[in-house]
Amino acid sequence: MTKTNTVIENDTKLKTPGMYAVLIHNDEITTMEYVVEVLVEIFHKSVTDAAALMMEVHEKGQGIAGVYVFDIAATKKSQADLRSAERGFPLRLTIREVEA
Repeated sequence: MTKTNTVIENDTKLKTPGMYAVLIHNDEITTMEYVVEVLVEIFHKSVTDAAALMMEVHEKGQGIAGVYVFDIAATKKSQADLRSAERGFPLRLTIREVEA
């Protein structure tokens, strides 16, 4: 019985997954304190960074809560949507693909 070593060359190149921004939008009902809470607890921002982003959203109409691969972006958006519905806030988040 002879032993044979087989070498398989693999030219497969892995594609880097696309990245997606979770945008948070301003509205006239959701409190600033609640927006900071969402940014701290769901998007893991520091209180200082969350407050600065909340003010950016308030002044400019929207801001980027974070940039993630799609599954994580969708999960964070879903968590924020669910929490906002439970608390009675119309906070709106959207997901947008980030150009490479």
